[in-house]
Amino acid sequence: MNKSKNSLPHLRKPKNAECREREHLTEHEIDKLMRAAKNIGRHGHRDSTMILIAYRHGLRITELVRLKWSQIDLYQGLLHVNRLKNGIQSTHPLAGVEIRSLRKLKRDYPETDFLFVSERKAPVTDHTFRKILTRASQFAKLDLKVHPHMLRHAAGFKLANDGNDTRSIQLYLGHRSIQNTIRYTELSSERFKNFWQD
Repeated sequence: MNKSKNSLPHLRKPKNAECREREHLTEHEIDKLMRAAKNIGRHGHRDSTMILIAYRHGLRITELVRLKWSQIDLYQGLLHVNRLKNGIQSTHPLAGVEIRSLRKLKRDYPETDFLFVSERKAPVTDHTFRKILTRASQFAKLDLKVHPHMLRHAAGFKLANDGNDTRSIQLYLGHRSIQNTIRYTELSSERFKNFWQD
């Protein structure tokens, strides 16, 4: 095969881990994102609630934008999670902050099937949520290129750092294979907690 002197070798596209310093956000960064989202745009409460629910329940972006009120029981404080990618369905408890946030959302957008809707009552799209996150991360001055799946990873790392067992985290995140969950416990800072005693 004849190659010219000026031709460059084909470079393979790097994996996500090679492009970014890390693939998850810290709890502090999530708080900053939510505060930023709340203070920008006309739908601040809706946008910050989307971030809260995606993070607390480790939702993929499509699972988030497809959430319906029929999956929520505000009286008992429950969220039925329909997982994609052949994931395991589950029912999660809703914490007080989530219930309060969802009640306000219900008052702001009454008579809609979907939780997160536009002014035209259509479900918020994947694209719109990506824009919400980008705007909020810029407003919050986060030095990271934030994408929606970082919220799911943030949930996994938070649960692992809190000392929850791998099997419970697997079921919570809806992983069919425990191999997908192990990375959270492998990278948990808790396992190194007592290495240095000052």
